Amino acid sequence: MKASSILGLNARAAQYSYKYNKARGKRIAASKLATFRMLLSNGIPTPEVYKVIGRASSLEGLDWGALPDSFVLKPSRGLGGEGIIVIKKRSRDGQAWITTNRERLTKEDMGLHVLDVLEGAYSLSNKPDVVLVQEYVGRHKAFRKYAYRGTPDIRVIVFNKVPVMAMLRLPTKESGGRANLHQGAVGVGIDIATGITTKAIQYGESIISKPGTKRKLRGIKVPSWGRMLSIAGDVQEKSNLGLLAVDMLLHPEKGPMVIELNNQPGLQIQLANSAGLRKRLERVEDLEVKSAEHGINIAKALFAAKFADRVKEKGGVRTISALEEIMIYGAKKSLRKKVVAKIDTGAWRTSVNQKLAEDMGLLADDNILWTKKVRSSLGTEVRPVINLRFKLAGKKIATPASVAKRKSLKYQVIIGRKNLKGFLVDPKLDPKDNKYSSRK
Repeated sequence: MKASSILGLNARAAQYSYKYNKARGKRIAASKLATFRMLLSNGIPTPEVYKVIGRASSLEGLDWGALPDSFVLKPSRGLGGEGIIVIKKRSRDGQAWITTNRERLTKEDMGLHVLDVLEGAYSLSNKPDVVLVQEYVGRHKAFRKYAYRGTPDIRVIVFNKVPVMAMLRLPTKESGGRANLHQGAVGVGIDIATGITTKAIQYGESIISKPGTKRKLRGIKVPSWGRMLSIAGDVQEKSNLGLLAVDMLLHPEKGPMVIELNNQPGLQIQLANSAGLRKRLERVEDLEVKSAEHGINIAKALFAAKFADRVKEKGGVRTISALEEIMIYGAKKSLRKKVVAKIDTGAWRTSVNQKLAEDMGLLADDNILWTKKVRSSLGTEVRPVINLRFKLAGKKIATPASVAKRKSLKYQVIIGRKNLKGFLVDPKLDPKDNKYSSRK
């Protein structure tokens, strides 16, 4: 990861948060109660709030026994997970409750904690706060063997409607079952394109396995990934925040739920992904993104992780010829076509003929990632860049591709060196003799 690609605290505040986040959005993000109300009014899934306690006098008539067996007590303006109590079940004698840390609490204990919250013990500048009694979301089965007692969460950073980076946060014994990195939780980078974890950190240092075990943290598939990205994009549009982190839980039955927004997201996510936020933010800052779904398409095309587990190579490096038959996938799953492509190591980006792109339905608005000006012998022209999926020598590739408007192109697709990693190009090789060729 290059130093120039890393986003620092000052740049985050001055160049992005201050510039793109409106005051109303910041007020919403600063209050979990305001966040809940915004999410509820826009039909965005979030854990139910059973009760809001705003005054000490409210405790006198509070019927603790009427609450569900499991619930969460949290400050509306708490920071870093401080002040949150997670009740997992009632005690056997029915006189107390048991937390996820197996601590026994009576209603008097919880009442004292509520008073601390109301007096501002966990809020910024110790200002008076309110308490939310909220639905408890247990661990999804996909994460049970990776998380210690508490509920993992997923953070997605969105900018200009584009999900630019994501991370799974796993509670550990050191973190006391909390999903907070500064308390010892594990941060695991997630490939935006697939929802598969790539690498992990704890206290800023790379780790391979869940602490104290041999369970690998790389290669975990996050369920409902497409839905999570859609929700994150929807939240950004409704929140008046140009740059934000959307924190979600994965309910075992109900699916993804938003629990919190952050208009100045922490920066350790860069370590968990081995990628700099600055470079990614700059890449999408000036793009015209039409919708949240369009933003997801851009993210998948630009930020797909280049890690070995995504493509299992068979036989090591593959040798291909200067001309190869490839399979182009269209906008509809049933639409696909074989064409001969030119392998051009002199070109950086892959390009496709406009007529072919039209025939395959690839010029639909939501598949055009952006446009660019290109100078050629014919003058300056504006070319769309689309999301192109094809199979070359048995390997599936998804990439941004320029659309060439020239009808005189001899080959309908030119594959640039950006998409030739893992291949060896032999100009003398006859495609008919290539063991990977689909024309055999």
